Amino acid sequence: RRQVVLGADDRDQLRALAAEVLDRHPAALTEAELLARIRALNADPAIHGILVQLPLPAHIDANQVIETISPAKDVDGFHVASAGALMIGRPGFKACTPYGCMKMLESIGCDPKGKHAVVIGRSNIVGKPMAMMLLQASATVTVCHSATPDLAHHTKQADIVVAAVGKRNVLTA
Repeated sequence: RRQVVLGADDRDQLRALAAEVLDRHPAALTEAELLARIRALNADPAIHGILVQLPLPAHIDANQVIETISPAKDVDGFHVASAGALMIGRPGFKACTPYGCMKMLESIGCDPKGKHAVVIGRSNIVGKPMAMMLLQASATVTVCHSATPDLAHHTKQADIVVAAVGKRNVLTA
């Protein structure tokens, strides 16, 4: 299986992805050039997965880039078709971080079935997919976010807490 990483600047980050790096572009790459490259990769039968490292430079619309990736090659699971498949329980690529969290729960013998899970965060990258995966595993899920009053009230009742906000000290109880 081959993957393409576009937009990553850090060599260690690229190695951590365990991907075969076929394309590496400077931050000055235009959105049109990036979209054209993604379309070419979509059409290439030798390419089985495409991963675009986010965040992208400010002049590139990440949503446009994500939606240009073929859902059949969207290894991040960020395309609206991938998110929709997750929502209704259809097979497809799943967002990596939430999927990794589910595998971690599995590895420690924690079956979410019947448990109350609290997900802190509502991003399309981690929070929402995490909530969907926990729901599919038959957990009762509460999603909390920046406008949730008394976060501790929710987390103290939870059997499982997933903090998906990318910010320190959000979870204190």
